[in-house]
Amino acid sequence: MLKQIKGQKGFTLIELMIVVAIIGILAAIAIPNFLRYQAKSRQSEAKTNLGAIFVAETAYLSENSRYGSFSEIGYALAGTSNRYSYRSPNAGASGGTAGSSGTAGVDLIACGTPATCTAATTAEGANGQIPSAAQISPTVAFTASAVANIDNDTLLDGWSVNDIKGGLDRALPDDVTMG
Repeated sequence: MLKQIKGQKGFTLIELMIVVAIIGILAAIAIPNFLRYQAKSRQSEAKTNLGAIFVAETAYLSENSRYGSFSEIGYALAGTSNRYSYRSPNAGASGGTAGSSGTAGVDLIACGTPATCTAATTAEGANGQIPSAAQISPTVAFTASAVANIDNDTLLDGWSVNDIKGGLDRALPDDVTMG
């Protein structure tokens, strides 16, 4: 039995250290890419919801000859797990959407979760980083925007859509590429 134990071979400490180093290098490359792809997938929430707002606004325009607020167009977010805060000019309603905080001519749907989300509270969005309709084009009839901090850094991610469906091709500012 002693001969069987002497004949067995194992890995040396150096071989194990090399394997650990290789795994560490691969993880250092893979983790940032994974986090960036995760943040990009979170951006699809804003693009999808703003696309739905565009469709609702367009339908409302065809029936009423003007654009409306979130409550007028019948738009509400499904669930409470939205990461973005959405805002739109409060075109015709006297107050904000139910469950939102419409202020100073702005209809606002605040973010839901995570608890660390930063709700945009002014007409220009959080920290004034999201462009208004006048900044995008002086002839735009409506602009809805979404703002969030999707990767818990100091930068915000912002998307917007207007009456010609402009703005959904890139974020301004883009938290994923700038972060």
